[in-house]
Amino acid sequence: MVLGTLLLLAVIPFAALRAQSAADSSGIRQAALDYIEGYYDGDGARMERALHPELAKRIVRTNEQGRSQLGQMSAMSLVLGTRAGGGKDIPVADRHKDVTIFDIYQSAASAKIYASGWVDYLHLAKWNGRWVIVNVLWELHPRPK
Repeated sequence: MVLGTLLLLAVIPFAALRAQSAADSSGIRQAALDYIEGYYDGDGARMERALHPELAKRIVRTNEQGRSQLGQMSAMSLVLGTRAGGGKDIPVADRHKDVTIFDIYQSAASAKIYASGWVDYLHLAKWNGRWVIVNVLWELHPRPK
């Protein structure tokens, strides 16, 4: 009886952890889809819902002299760009939105979106009970030669 009770007490925390992870995975995936589908549809409200207001989206580019430069967008520039049409010109058949969640640790997560012409690496945080994107580092797909 005591052994059964101890075993049950050992299993309960793992079951709760799995349930939390499933809910977190769903929330993370939803934030990523709100971000990329909002962009494709030109839905600024959906994009805004996905982002922390202080988000930074960055890309490293190399100039003609071979020096690296950091390009940056804010949450507001992403929302305004999305409201202005975003990716509406991208044909529906080319609107890739493959989401991969790499890791979840408490209120932090890391994920990737394979999109039409680029890849976004996302850092997300659980903010006021909801998953939002805090940072994005992105890279363009190589141009065909």
